[in-house]
Amino acid sequence: MQKFTQLTGVAAPLRLMNVDTDMIIPADYLKTIKRTGLGAGLFASLRYKDGKAIEDFVLNKPAYAKASILIAGDNFGCGSSREHAPWALADYGIRCIIAPSFADIFFNNCFKNGILPIPMPVEVVERLMEAADNGANSTFTVDLETQKITLPDGSTIGFDVEPFRRECLLNGWDDIGLTLRNVDAIDSFEAKAKQDQSWLWAS
Repeated sequence: MQKFTQLTGVAAPLRLMNVDTDMIIPADYLKTIKRTGLGAGLFASLRYKDGKAIEDFVLNKPAYAKASILIAGDNFGCGSSREHAPWALADYGIRCIIAPSFADIFFNNCFKNGILPIPMPVEVVERLMEAADNGANSTFTVDLETQKITLPDGSTIGFDVEPFRRECLLNGWDDIGLTLRNVDAIDSFEAKAKQDQSWLWAS
């Protein structure tokens, strides 16, 4: 998993509440188990109509085409528990989402896929939305080490992340990565088990 330490990028304001996982990545795109290529389907029902880009949608505007931060409304990621949703966001290039609240399963899946979700009070999110309205000039810096967001005007806002999740993101540890940290102990256990219980390992 890609490490998350500090991210500087354009923030796109998505002024929608209750954005569910079907809106994030429609069911038509769930036929693959690969994590790549899903960015093209991100927010497909909002980005396209009859195969053509909807110009008014925020990510279709040139200023936000390469946004890596998303400022969204309340209850982001609700709906079905499809892991393709954070896959699609990450494949598009979104590494951080700031919203008043998140659906629990989506929130957990973000951390397992190198995305930092940050819950913030509604009034703070609105302030960030206003700052993000400046298009390509809405460059934010999200620093996970110091747990601070720097706005385009230089002001900063602090945020909290549960220590274990913070450590995992800083080091790029997903569930597999956490397991591999103990690979020497696992190998030692297997070697001893093969010696003590050889009948279990017979081919």
